[in-house]
Amino acid sequence: MSNLILVTGASGHFGQLVLQHLTETLSVPASRIVAASRNPAKLANWAAKGVATRVLDFEQPETFASAFADIERALLVSTDALDRPGRRLEQHTNAIRGLEAAGVAHVVYTSAPNPEGAPLLLAPDHEGTEQALAASGVASWTVLRNHWYFENLFLFLPPAIASGKWYAADGGKGSADIARSDLALAAATVLAGTETGKKTYTLSGPNSLTKAEIAAAVGAAIGKPIEVVQIPLEALVQGIVQAGLPEPVARIFASFDTNTEAGRVAEVTDDFQRITGRQPQSFEDWLQANTAAFSAP
Repeated sequence: MSNLILVTGASGHFGQLVLQHLTETLSVPASRIVAASRNPAKLANWAAKGVATRVLDFEQPETFASAFADIERALLVSTDALDRPGRRLEQHTNAIRGLEAAGVAHVVYTSAPNPEGAPLLLAPDHEGTEQALAASGVASWTVLRNHWYFENLFLFLPPAIASGKWYAADGGKGSADIARSDLALAAATVLAGTETGKKTYTLSGPNSLTKAEIAAAVGAAIGKPIEVVQIPLEALVQGIVQAGLPEPVARIFASFDTNTEAGRVAEVTDDFQRITGRQPQSFEDWLQANTAAFSAP
């Protein structure tokens, strides 16, 4: 069996961080790594470092044989397809079939916390993918149920900073968010490691914080108060639509708040430390490193 490891979605933000941790943090030889993307031209910088690059499109099974050839362990990074209900699950299921057919020994999948029956509109994709992986002939797999990125605040906070009001429909409940780089490190560690069997981990940050707590910290850091205003879910949806997003996408984003209100993302675990041997970055340290990105003009 080859000892090659594969990163799918390698040209995306998460995939790039995984490659960085593999090569820099974990010192995995570039000759052992395969980076796959629909557009491998975007991986030219990694090819220059000796990482093999391959074409892989989850909607084109004809790319699977060459993309998965001689791979021992593969990281299946969840896609960002939001334009059609069920499309992402279809993509993931296709990929799992291809990985099984290629005889890949271990698959790592980036899922979401507590996806079973969750009000998050993306949860069925993750739950379905986990079920497809469990029902497949892949002998060994790891599911990483990743909590939300701190970096999601780059999307949601700028309007709140500009207006001084952060509109929410989460009932003031908390979320145990974590830095995207930490999640990438955990994925890289499992991918490059020797873990076998069928295991599921939930990767959280060290604390569950409410939007009010986050707003207070960010406001203090930038010297501008941010008030969290709880509103009905439908009002939140319409506000997102008015900001320019299609209603189906707006409802997906709003469902993150519904999911938080239901307590689905409040759990703090030690799984990140179990995998990596280190503590995840705290929100305070992350904010200190990223304050400039939120500073008002």
